[in-house]
Amino acid sequence: MTPLDAGFFARDAVTVAKALIGARLLVEGVGGLVVETEAYDRDDPASHSFGGPTRRNASMFGPPGRAYVYRIYGAHWCLNAVCEGEPRGAVLIRALEPTDGLELMALRRGTSDARLLCSGPGRLCQALAVTGAEDGLEFDRPPFALFAAEDAPALAIGPRIGISKAADVPWRFGAAGSRFLSRPFPKAAA
Repeated sequence: MTPLDAGFFARDAVTVAKALIGARLLVEGVGGLVVETEAYDRDDPASHSFGGPTRRNASMFGPPGRAYVYRIYGAHWCLNAVCEGEPRGAVLIRALEPTDGLELMALRRGTSDARLLCSGPGRLCQALAVTGAEDGLEFDRPPFALFAAEDAPALAIGPRIGISKAADVPWRFGAAGSRFLSRPFPKAAA
């Protein structure tokens, strides 16, 4: 497995979002293959960096290759990778195919159904025990380990999910046909 370093993220968010599909992401040895991402570019009104720096989004204004972790609905953590640009873009890691640490993920999630362990950003963070404590940490250092995709799967492409601004932008990417996606892609998107 080829480790990915900060240079991998020194590109625009759309390019990184596509390239992450099939990559292996581990947090303290627990994780799996990235099967779904969403890109948020620097000029994107749906991006947290669009309105400028705040306490919540400070990591997005740091160097590429760092984690940007935030909470949605006051309940669920979301893991993003900061990319190149001024202000920075980011990639939301929406879903993994769990491969490493299945028993621990099942314990954390309260289910042994592998499909429900990491299929969605909140589930993924709960399964990997990602919280605000990981915000700003580098993806190429512990507790993270990130490895290049060994076989790049066919991509499914569609609009992003759960946003109100620029919702029709087709910057959601997934491993075509994966049963571990947070939601299926429209048939024409595969």
